[in-house]
Amino acid sequence: MKYFETRFLEEADEFISELESKTIKKIFYNIDLAEQTNDPKLLKKLQNDIWEFRTKFAGLQIRLLAFWDKTDNKETLVIATHGFIKKIDKVPANEIARALRLKDKYFINKQKK
Repeated sequence: MKYFETRFLEEADEFISELESKTIKKIFYNIDLAEQTNDPKLLKKLQNDIWEFRTKFAGLQIRLLAFWDKTDNKETLVIATHGFIKKIDKVPANEIARALRLKDKYFINKQKK
């Protein structure tokens, strides 16, 4: 059973496409797992309704920031905004701010449709 479906905004797609294929496989494996298990080790709440998909692979801490879209009654979506390689323990505030901007833009565009 899937708890949610994951969609990727352009910036998330671009980030993933620049990684090595083994790393990409690991990210998608973890996202698939998160969709079925709701494991906080894989998808963790940060702040301001921004969440992170967490992947540790080949010594890298890979993060894809995301938010929930429950506006559709049929399916629950998690929208991945963008990704980055984490260098420090804390997620940088500018990355969270960027995710919030992309989230706002997403919902504005969705209302127009």
